[in-house]
Amino acid sequence: MQVTILQHDIDWCRVEHNLRHLDELIAAIPKTDLLVLPEMFATGLNNVAEEIVDAQPTILQWMKEKAKALDAAIAGSIATEDGGLNYNRMHFVRPNGEVTTYDKRHLFAYGGEADEFTAGNKRVVVEWRGVRFLLQVCYDLRYPIWSRNRGDYDCIIFSANFPISRDTAWRTLIRARAIENQCYVAACNRIGTDQKCEYYGRSAIIHPYGDTIIECPDKTEWAASAIIDMDFLHHYSLKFPVLADADGFELKERKKE
Repeated sequence: MQVTILQHDIDWCRVEHNLRHLDELIAAIPKTDLLVLPEMFATGLNNVAEEIVDAQPTILQWMKEKAKALDAAIAGSIATEDGGLNYNRMHFVRPNGEVTTYDKRHLFAYGGEADEFTAGNKRVVVEWRGVRFLLQVCYDLRYPIWSRNRGDYDCIIFSANFPISRDTAWRTLIRARAIENQCYVAACNRIGTDQKCEYYGRSAIIHPYGDTIIECPDKTEWAASAIIDMDFLHHYSLKFPVLADADGFELKERKKE
């Protein structure tokens, strides 16, 4: 399984411009099975939801067309209105147009995201070409219980807008999630600046040992690809079955004051 992460700059709320720019970047990418994009890749992380949710149909249609043209799945998050509520929703789009979604569980209240968006409550694993992917968005990275491997996935996808000020946390935690869950991690972050932050990028694909397979250069638009080796992962989990000794736990809904 070939996985590609595409680290790019995002022009604030200019959907058509961003999608055209992505068309140009994607045209230079070698054949892949899965393309991972950053969080809110076509708009930027705008916490004023009403400014961007109307663009969701346009962005999703672009994802469907691009997945079909590439014969590859595409994953990335879009601000989405559903039932009168707004979600930071990751879309996993297959070439046949089938879509699986995951709503970001951990909203970044410190930055105002929780004021405009509704937190998801469903953990989502999707299978694609023999690999099982856990879908996660940005701030979810800080909460290991939510992403704990129950033997039901092989790779975690993180689509993110992690700023320079929290670069150490980003680089440390994507490796920690790979080590503790005995899985691959495909972590795609943006570069550039928005109204609040500057972003390094440092998108990376991480080996289950915690080693960096490949990492994008700082502050540079870049596509990086790596192989998810399922034979290795199977033998590694049998040889060193640390997940069998993991603590049990029960997730409970958080109460809002």
